[in-house]
Formats: sequence, structure tokens, C-alpha cells
Amino acid sequence: MSETTLLANRSLIRVSGEDARGFLQGLVTQDLNAVRPDAPQWAGLLTAQGKALFDFILWDDDGAILIDCEADQREALVRRLSMYRLRRPITIEPADGRVHWSLEPGQGVPDPRLAALGWRWLGDAAGESATGWLEHRLRLGVTEGVAELGSDKTLWLECNAAELNGVSFSKGCYVGQENTARMNWRAKVNRRLVVAPLGEAGERTRAVYPELGLMVEHRRVEALGNAVVVGWLAEALAAPSE
Repeated sequence: MSETTLLANRSLIRVSGEDARGFLQGLVTQDLNAVRPDAPQWAGLLTAQGKALFDFILWDDDGAILIDCEADQREALVRRLSMYRLRRPITIEPADGRVHWSLEPGQGVPDPRLAALGWRWLGDAAGESATGWLEHRLRLGVTEGVAELGSDKTLWLECNAAELNGVSFSKGCYVGQENTARMNWRAKVNRRLVVAPLGEAGERTRAVYPELGLMVEHRRVEALGNAVVVGWLAEALAAPSE
């Protein structure tokens, strides 16, 4: 098996204690009941208006939850979650271990956003950094992280959360739920984050990757232009709206 599997830009947070799942259930976009040892889930922590602050993958950890997040956002995410803890007997702390990825099966589970993204698992920090992950993700039109999603800039459904299994519409209340649910029931997502060939950066641009010839932009759905529109996004765009 290749040892070049480490996603060096990812770290872990452990949320444990009495009803840790219940604590997160009232905060994040995904249903914690769906998080199982063989089924991590992509989720977001939003503003009250439904805009993305952080995105991450939730893993089962024998009653606790491990949050697979951006390494350079780990401290900020710990602080944000701790704001909601109040006096609940919940521990929120950085955790040992790292995130690994491979395009080939053999270890881990399929990425919860899109199976074509490859296989993901948690392990130690051994091995070299994975090569090809960033380009592979972007070529599939999948955006992630504060640089691409923004912080308090993009509505969660504009991050393609419904199409990439990042939200539950049946779980009940969470921060930002009201506006997110309203957009879903009205089938009204006017803008989306998309990957496009590298061009001149403008107000819509979120991130640029000159070495890959790609950029991430926040575009209106009627003006996607040369955006990368792969199968999952094409289906969403073709769906009838009310």
C-alpha cells in the first residue's frame, strides 16, 4: 500500500462527555444519528443566517465524535464550539491522529460527500503527504475549507451541501436551520460555488490555483459560464424549481 496518503492540511478535534452527540446535534447541519463507524458524515457549522463558518467530516469514536477539519482552522473551531458548551459536561479538545486518503480502495471508507473522491480513514501521522488530492477534488467540482467556502460569506446550500450530503432536512433545529430549510423547500439556490478554469480574478473569486490552472468562484446559476459541471452538479442544475 502506498505510504503517500497523509492529508497534511487536516487535523482532528475530539468532542466527548455526557451526550456529546446531542450537543453537536443542535449545532451542525448533519444528523448525528447517521454518524457510524462505517459512515462518517460531512457537515457545516453555520451562522444564524445559514452561512458557512466551518465545514468538516464527523467520525464516530466509540461514543465520542472526532471532527476531521482544516488544520489551520482547528483552534478557531474549538473556540467556536466551546461558546455553545456553557456548563454542559462536554470536552472539546485537539486530538491525536491524522487524516489519510487514497484514490484506490483497500483501507477506509468512501468519502461521504461523493464516492468518486476516494477513500478516507483516520490514523497516525506516519507516511508522506498525499499527492493529487487537491486536483482530484477540484476536478470533481467539490469545494471545501474557509478559503473556498468563505467564512460568513456563503449560504450553506450555495456550497452544494444538499447535493454532497452535507445537510439533513429531517433532523430538527440547528444553528442556521431556518434559512437553510426555507431555501430547500422553495428549491431556490440562486448562486453556487463552482470550480472553473483559471482566469482573471474578480469579486466572485474565492481561491486560485495557478499550478492547476483552476479557480473557485461564487457564480449565479444562470451565469456559470465555463464552470466545471460534472454529473452530480448537472443533475442539480437540471432539477425543476418552483
